[in-house]
Amino acid sequence: MRWGILGAAKFAREHMGPAIHAAKGAELYGLATSDATKAEPFSAFAPHLKVYSDYDALLADPNIDAVYIPLPNTLHVDWSIKALQAGKHVLCEKPIAMQASDFDQLEVAAKKANKLCAEAFMIVHHPQFIRARELVQGGAIGKLMHVDTVFSYNNAGDTDNIRNKSDMGGGGLRDIGVYNFGAARFVTGAEPVRIADACIRYENGVDTFAQVAADFADFTYSAVVSIRMQPRQEINFHGDKGLIRLTCPFNANLHDVAQLVLENDGQRVVTERWPAANHYVLQVESFGQAARGETAYPCPLSFSRGTQVMMDMVFAAGGPA
Repeated sequence: MRWGILGAAKFAREHMGPAIHAAKGAELYGLATSDATKAEPFSAFAPHLKVYSDYDALLADPNIDAVYIPLPNTLHVDWSIKALQAGKHVLCEKPIAMQASDFDQLEVAAKKANKLCAEAFMIVHHPQFIRARELVQGGAIGKLMHVDTVFSYNNAGDTDNIRNKSDMGGGGLRDIGVYNFGAARFVTGAEPVRIADACIRYENGVDTFAQVAADFADFTYSAVVSIRMQPRQEINFHGDKGLIRLTCPFNANLHDVAQLVLENDGQRVVTERWPAANHYVLQVESFGQAARGETAYPCPLSFSRGTQVMMDMVFAAGGPA
């Protein structure tokens, strides 16, 4: 599968570009950027990279099979649809949409093009999450009673960052809250029925802190999301007969080593670690397999819509900025 990237974003340069280059069955074929100097770091690891001066030129190239979109959040829907209409499979950064209703047009465009369109929600491809889902849904901790998640970092000094710009769809919830919400949904297979409380703090129209309490049908949920706090990430699945803790669930092997700790009611503790797994590479390989019709994709648009529904519920419960 020959891939093209729309825009020379830092994340594409440091993570997804190298992942596409390293993935089995994938080739980083092209990059669209109006500044040719920004393509140089990509060409350093992909020397045969073709560089296009604009996005439309890349989409018009019949040699490209799939497009990765790391553009600002507010551009995701439009360029995903344009890429689908150009006959490309689409992997778009999260959040792929700004509200749940956006998924209607994404699903229509993907069906009409007969192409795979998905959100780049990489954690579902990592073995620690696949294992956590297997254990939680398999009863390893008994009846699930509560899930708590934390994801934070501090970018207060980076005022030019799109995450600090409201007109580009910035804010902590859309940037990293999607992981808190999607992770709980993926592992448990359940959906929230009510947001009991949402305390959201804003700076210049951008949410920088959120404390969320939610009710699922059979368990309670809490989350802390912030782009103004010391880096921290953790998820706990707390049952009546055990506890599962993911100590580095979101930036596996960057923030820390990806590991799962299982503690049962007899105080027996089992730790599983995945020091070599790269969820970005696994995501690209899984996407290629699904696009070829070999497997079902673990993060279809229907799953991402569910996370966006929860996001919309949290914003509504938190009130206006």
